Amino acid sequence: MRLRTLHWEPIKRELLPARLLSPHAHLLAHTWSLPVTSALVLTAVVYLRGWVRVRSALLITFPVWRPVAFLGGLLALWIAVGSPLRSLDEEMLVVHMVKHLLVMAVAAPLLLLGVPHLPLAYPFLHWPPVARVIRALTHPVFCWLSATLAVMVWHVPAVFELGMRSHWWHLVQFTCFFAAGLLFWWPVIQPWQKARWSRWSIPVYLFLATLPCDVLSAYLTFCDDVVYAPYLGASLASNASALQDQQVAGALMWTFITFVYLLPAVVITVQILSPGGRHDPEHASAFGENPGVSPAPCRSDTLLFQSGRVSFFRQGG
Repeated sequence: MRLRTLHWEPIKRELLPARLLSPHAHLLAHTWSLPVTSALVLTAVVYLRGWVRVRSALLITFPVWRPVAFLGGLLALWIAVGSPLRSLDEEMLVVHMVKHLLVMAVAAPLLLLGVPHLPLAYPFLHWPPVARVIRALTHPVFCWLSATLAVMVWHVPAVFELGMRSHWWHLVQFTCFFAAGLLFWWPVIQPWQKARWSRWSIPVYLFLATLPCDVLSAYLTFCDDVVYAPYLGASLASNASALQDQQVAGALMWTFITFVYLLPAVVITVQILSPGGRHDPEHASAFGENPGVSPAPCRSDTLLFQSGRVSFFRQGG
């Protein structure tokens, strides 16, 4: 009996990893992430609580689509990093591409669309030292370069494989993509700062942003060799080969980025050319209102933080 046990253990060690490589076993063993899900749910609760309090305390009507957009951004983040989709990340490049597109092109703009009231809740953002840093970080040139470098550098094969081999580098990669996505969409959405540049520059900004992505996606689509070594061999999660998987990932990036970047460019252009936009083109927005201008003071007791001091004002009738 002991001999059978000793012989069975190495056989079991050989068989179990092979069985766990199937997509169904992966989804069972690596389902949704409890820490990520808990963190995002907590963020949603804190956000909704703050949104209700700000809306109740100030006589400012924030549209309902704002929290809906924010929650949609959190959902996109969960799909990318907390859902069972993450278990296929190391097996299929197309899944890896979907995750990055969800983070940079879906979650980031939706989150920014949902937070125009943050300056009301966190007035320290208007303090001169902090305001100067924010102005520098949110300048369109810096935002464009940050997003472009993040995409291009992390898709260099050696750097890409580093993120695939190490959990910590993978976390750094995700952080870079998420931060770059927020910076990229900031000049377009302008959550609360009034634009310091012409709105005519934003369609050009979005068009130029498609060019590096077009180069990368075209290379992945038309390259005859597998670019990333971790995906060599047949994909275990589908019947597609690694080269076909790479081509689908490149085509997906090409199509998705083109529509997501150029659609707001077209909307902004149309609004600038409209009668109202021609009178005040800086205030034209792709989202039906001017998110860059803070609302005027309202008839209520309002906290105004100026120069680091708290002042109370009551605006009369």
